[in-house]
Amino acid sequence: MKPIWKWIIGIVAVIIVGLSVTAWYLSRNWKPILEEKLKEVIKNSTDSLYTLRYDKLDLNIALGNVTLENAVLSPDSNVYAELEKVKEAPDNVYDIRLKSLKIKRFGIINILTNRKLNVKSIFLDAPNVHLTNKYHAYNDTLSAKPKKTLYESVKDVLKSVNVQEIQMDDVAFKYSKLQDGKSSDFAVKDIDIKVHDVLIDETSLSDTTRFYYTKMVEVIVPGFTYNLAGGLYSVKFDELKINTQDENVLLTNVDYRPVMNKAAYFKKLGKNKTMADLHFDTLRMEKLDFRALLDNQQTVAKKVQIKNGYVKLYNDKRYPKSPKSHIGNGPHQQLLKVQKLINIDSVFVENIDVLYGEMSGKYYREGVITFDKATGFLTNVTNDSARLAKNKYLKADLRAKIMNSGNLHAKFSFDMLSKNGFYTYSGDLKPMQATSFNKILTPLLNVGIGSGNIRSVRFNMEGNDYRSWGDFRFEYDNLKINLLNNDGEREKKKILSFLVNQLVINDSNPDANEKYHIGKVNHKRVPEHTFFKNLWQSLLDGIKQTAGISPEREARLMNSAQSAKKAVEETKGSVKKTKGFFNKLFKKGEDKETQDK
Repeated sequence: MKPIWKWIIGIVAVIIVGLSVTAWYLSRNWKPILEEKLKEVIKNSTDSLYTLRYDKLDLNIALGNVTLENAVLSPDSNVYAELEKVKEAPDNVYDIRLKSLKIKRFGIINILTNRKLNVKSIFLDAPNVHLTNKYHAYNDTLSAKPKKTLYESVKDVLKSVNVQEIQMDDVAFKYSKLQDGKSSDFAVKDIDIKVHDVLIDETSLSDTTRFYYTKMVEVIVPGFTYNLAGGLYSVKFDELKINTQDENVLLTNVDYRPVMNKAAYFKKLGKNKTMADLHFDTLRMEKLDFRALLDNQQTVAKKVQIKNGYVKLYNDKRYPKSPKSHIGNGPHQQLLKVQKLINIDSVFVENIDVLYGEMSGKYYREGVITFDKATGFLTNVTNDSARLAKNKYLKADLRAKIMNSGNLHAKFSFDMLSKNGFYTYSGDLKPMQATSFNKILTPLLNVGIGSGNIRSVRFNMEGNDYRSWGDFRFEYDNLKINLLNNDGEREKKKILSFLVNQLVINDSNPDANEKYHIGKVNHKRVPEHTFFKNLWQSLLDGIKQTAGISPEREARLMNSAQSAKKAVEETKGSVKKTKGFFNKLFKKGEDKETQDK
């Protein structure tokens, strides 16, 4: 070997030995300095509320690695009590524990020369986070004391901090809410979190491409189930995915359902209050403003998608219902009453089956009406006064198959700034068989439709808190109604059915005289009726008019029955029953429509 190579090898060996000795010395002597600085940063950034404890800290200067084992970041209860006395205590307090924290590839030279910390990765193994919420009214008002930013907390030690990636696996999270001396909890496990490109410096917080100093946060939460307060309902989902860079949230197999069957639900409540059962395969929010959501609990998004599922609503009229006024409680008016900002450009609904079922208080049978495969969209879903000043209308355009038969298309337009809740709705129903409605008519009213071809239904209506008005067009033929016995055998009441079909209703529209009947609706709202019940009652007025059912026609039936004494004696009871039936039939919104939820 030539002498020059011996010199080169010797010099490299000396350098390696020197660096190793230096790294060993720094690892031993910088450890207490690092520990002191670490605790100082924790103290300064949390106003002495939190303390850090750990079993072991390993520092390898040569590789730029740090490992912290069995670390605990916990609040000091005495400090928290003092903060409560001066009304500066936060509502949320965290207790964080983890098996290990590993920091890889940090540049010690850059720290020493420029006070800049650059880290390749940070890994947290099995973090356990317990968040405790205790409400303080003074946190609802703006504080005169400005809050420190994260950069302001570390700037005396470091000019900047940059971490390329943070990974947290198998995170366990528990939330406890303290109220009136009681604690309500829920917990979820096995959460995976990835944070990409964290930068803390004097400009990063104002960087609009970053979310709280990060370029991207990815969160995956596995199956979750939680029983709501009151013991009636539970919520669950199979998976939650969050991506702050794409500004998306995805929930799969979402359920909001009772924890008991219908009979047990109404028995426990002891009153007729709607039971709801909801399921959606997909619930997605796109371009969601995470900063507005976390800072102010505001929901601001471009698009919400609800796909594949069902909405089932049930009532039981065997139980009492407390009447109350529903004036001012339309869906658009309820949106305006929400305290927190909601600002959604569009809500898309795809393939959702809607069912309303009701147990009759008289016949003890359940009738149902369905709107299958509902699809459509809502636009300008907001309670933002500034946005409503530019466009005051919330609109909905929806399609469904009613009773899985006729195609129904309905449009709604809500004036969000109207003082009396003004709205319009229009729609049309394509051909279907009228007998499809026996699923709700027979169980609730003991009435059956023997035959009937619905050719089309069209309506164009306006309404407010107090009345509804507009045009209703109903084209049909061969309509026959069967009145049934109460013994459950469904035997026709032939005489009554004949009287109804011959003397009370038109079997077609246009009728036998080729007169086309148009419903001119002018319906006064009953204050105790809900918004949707009032809609049904308004449309029902149109149905009655187009079917030729009017007070005059009922009076004509009565006069005909009185034309001869014998006829009076033979038909008096039937006529009274017929009139009573129609009083019931044309108030059947009491039985069919959705009650208070």
